[in-house]
Amino acid sequence: MSDDDTPVPDAAAAGDLPHGIIQRKEGVFLDMSLAPAELRSAVDQLFQSGRLLEGLDYPLFLLTLFHAPAPRGAPRSEALLRIAARIAAFPASRRTLYKNIKLRGDTAEFYFEPLPADADGVLPARRDLDELVADLWSKGVRYGIDSATVRAIIESGKAERITVARVLAPQPGRDGQLVEVSQGIHRDDAPRELADGRFDLLSFKNRFPQVKKHARLLRKMPAAPGLPGYDLAGNILPPPAPQEVDLATVAGSGTAVEHFSDGDYLVATQDGYVNVDERGKISIDNKIVSREGVSSRTTGNLKLRAAYEEYGEVQEQRMLDGSDITIHGDVYGHLHSHGGTIVLHSNLVGGTAFNEHGNIQIDGVASGSVVQALQGEVHLQRAESCVISGTRVVIDHASNCDIIADEVVIELAEGCAVAARHIGIGSAGPRKHVEMLVYPLVPDLSVIEQRIADNLARAAQYEQVQRKRQQEIDDIAQLPDVRNYLTLAGQLRRGELVLQAAQQAPYDKLAARIAPVLKEVARLRVEVKQSEILQAQMLALAEQARQERLATAGQSRCVLGLVDGDTSVRAMTVPPGFAKVYDRPPKEIRALLRSAVPPTQPVFADSSGALDWTYAPPV
Repeated sequence: MSDDDTPVPDAAAAGDLPHGIIQRKEGVFLDMSLAPAELRSAVDQLFQSGRLLEGLDYPLFLLTLFHAPAPRGAPRSEALLRIAARIAAFPASRRTLYKNIKLRGDTAEFYFEPLPADADGVLPARRDLDELVADLWSKGVRYGIDSATVRAIIESGKAERITVARVLAPQPGRDGQLVEVSQGIHRDDAPRELADGRFDLLSFKNRFPQVKKHARLLRKMPAAPGLPGYDLAGNILPPPAPQEVDLATVAGSGTAVEHFSDGDYLVATQDGYVNVDERGKISIDNKIVSREGVSSRTTGNLKLRAAYEEYGEVQEQRMLDGSDITIHGDVYGHLHSHGGTIVLHSNLVGGTAFNEHGNIQIDGVASGSVVQALQGEVHLQRAESCVISGTRVVIDHASNCDIIADEVVIELAEGCAVAARHIGIGSAGPRKHVEMLVYPLVPDLSVIEQRIADNLARAAQYEQVQRKRQQEIDDIAQLPDVRNYLTLAGQLRRGELVLQAAQQAPYDKLAARIAPVLKEVARLRVEVKQSEILQAQMLALAEQARQERLATAGQSRCVLGLVDGDTSVRAMTVPPGFAKVYDRPPKEIRALLRSAVPPTQPVFADSSGALDWTYAPPV
């Protein structure tokens, strides 16, 4: 068959063609004002009538019938598309050349066997792609013919079984995605640069990113639909529906979903740190939440200005410096909090927990560690071989620990050295060969006692001054002129005596003569009164100091509910300001309690019994 545009006489009358197919001198055209389904129906009628499209542009034919958009609605003269050279008959004798077509699921196969020569030795006619298209259409294969492969095998003349048509699988679309749009939420694990220009290889530059309010964090990329496929019959194979994403599912506290002209974004509604929980929800908070642990691989050493919560472990030699620290995993490193509370939900093993302005709570076991709260309480479930200090220390079970505080409360203490102003132990005893040592801290009252003595001495001095001035007043009162004047003045004041005119002048002279003496007496009487007041003040201060001495001494108390084994209780005298005696390095605490360098006084030493002792200073 030829692909030129020479018309075939009487191949098909114009009125015999299906609606939508037009044959002209220039070729065969499709009416593009019709929908693809209407065009497929017209082609089906043409092929079922025993005709074919000669000189067919198969790729354009396939694209027009199955992939063309909706009708253009243009004038008919402008909506024609040439797809073939002519319409020709497809005789039954030629159809026998395509009897070996096999349909195998998603493919159609054909065996291109050699065609034998006829009896006269004439070479057989060749197979043709246009005939194959028409034959496959009549057999239900209306889509997916590999025209290039078929043409090539026909041109080569080889005998070979090939796939001549295959299904077009649908192309999946793109699922909705959340795309990071803020560099502020990315970590920077480069070494941290120090102020002097050196690099700290044990710390990362920005392990926990911070963002500002209104910062865009994530952008929603909408899902894109896929492309449909076609089976061999030309039926549409719809693509799988793409999955959409919802920004609201990842919006945690401190974030909000906002719509902008270029799309939907997850936006920070406050300044803070970026936290992502186990469900992928993003929140912005002043608290840092980590789930990877503190190690040289994950975070390095940390120095933070915010509350910190860690779900992993803190490994050996790692430093975590911050405030309000919560750790869910075991801690083997060192924690330093400048405030808030240190809470360990697991164990502290060979590490350090130090809080400058807050409490420490350990729910697990503290073993071989240092636990110190400079201005706060320490609450432990179980402590073994630890150094512990704080304003108040409360432990369920302590073994072989060195403990010092203002107040210590322990349910069971074994082989510990405990020092505090107020000690309450439910059961105390040794551990193996380690003695149980208890040191109630008693105050050094020498300063208060010296203040009492000084006040009493000054009161005695004022009493002495008072007596001396009174004696001087008595001596002046015994002078003859003074005695006579005072007698006359008393009688005149009481009305017992009335002076005559001749007596007034001598009386005035007497009064004038002793006036300086009376003035001196008045002065002395003022001094006496002042001495009495000052004496009373000194005595009051001395009594106040006595009460302070008793109150201070009474704060030192030791209660042992049960003594179970060798236990020694000795009062340890501490200098003034002993409330901060626990503010010492661990080595000094251990040396203080195990060597008892400060002076001590025996209180109790026994292997059984109980004790309720309150310090009473010597009288």
